[in-house]
Amino acid sequence: MRTVTATAAAVTAALAASAAGIAAGRLASDAALKAPAGRPLPTEPRLTVHATAAGQVALTRHLAALRPGTYGLGGDDSHAVVGPVLGAEPHSADTVVRRLERVTRGSLKTGDKVWLMPNLHVGDPATALGLEHADVDVPGELGALPAWFVPGVRGTWVIAVHGLGATREHPMNVMEFLSRHRFPVLALAYRGDRGAPRPPDGLNHLGETEWRDLDAAIRYAVDHGARQIVLHGWSTGATMALRAATNSGLRERIAGLVLDSPVLSWQATLRALAAARRTPGPLLPLAVRAAQGRAGLHGDRLDAAAAPESLDLPPTLVFHGPDDTVAPWSHSRRLAAARPDRVALHTVRHAPHAAMWNADPEAYEEVLRRFLTPLM
Repeated sequence: MRTVTATAAAVTAALAASAAGIAAGRLASDAALKAPAGRPLPTEPRLTVHATAAGQVALTRHLAALRPGTYGLGGDDSHAVVGPVLGAEPHSADTVVRRLERVTRGSLKTGDKVWLMPNLHVGDPATALGLEHADVDVPGELGALPAWFVPGVRGTWVIAVHGLGATREHPMNVMEFLSRHRFPVLALAYRGDRGAPRPPDGLNHLGETEWRDLDAAIRYAVDHGARQIVLHGWSTGATMALRAATNSGLRERIAGLVLDSPVLSWQATLRALAAARRTPGPLLPLAVRAAQGRAGLHGDRLDAAAAPESLDLPPTLVFHGPDDTVAPWSHSRRLAAARPDRVALHTVRHAPHAAMWNADPEAYEEVLRRFLTPLM
């Protein structure tokens, strides 16, 4: 009897441990599958505002606060733009002083918790950049997808699509450049974004299903006069661009791809985000399996982007660098090395995920100009 009781207790304990592990894996997978738009990814540290004065802001001393370039500075109810590092605050070794370019929403106060973010602009192309634009609805399979259309005279349209933790405000970083070179620009909000249809399961599929919304945007552009398309995607938006380039019924209209910090391995990205949430190492495989089961992600489908020899790509420009802790740079290097006939990799150092433009806007735009010139 004691043996039976002991066995039953052991089985019960094992089942409980298994259930707890599954629940923990499911929670860890939320870091990617439920990443809210417009909120920082768990890899991005929260910083404290220590002081603001005379066009300067003092932030907690952290490697993130020392990044070169220009960034948005987001808080719960505020947004500002910060420029280069100016030094340390006098009499304090624990802070970093950056140039405060402008406060675009709310106010910055001592003690505020903030984070660096890629998007410099908030609002829409008219309010943020002074660009004429139209609010349009792209017919998608789940319903109408809101988009901004900035007109231009060229027959080549650029469709811009953001990625994890961002909104369509992010592509406004390059919208002024594209408009100056007279490209029509369509910046898309896709399933799960504010104002767009909610995915049936409420989950982010890391581009695996979202690419069909980008396909709808391609169709919209062609129906409205685009002769050819350049897809410019960040993060999972870059994954969507790859999917569209290989699967779209209109892929012959895609003249080029611009991939910024592309997510080429959902497993690697999910593990990175789960680890940033302090998920114990032994639970990371459970997070991957949980994501696979919940969102229907499969390596033989999504990770085809990391098997470049199997892809029929248009001319492709990749912006990526070794400091990206969300999407490994090694996959972009592999893509470029395997397809030098089609893929050019521009390496950007000291830039976090999806912030390659922020590290050096002038260099980014010059490389982009050279790539787009033959496609005009």
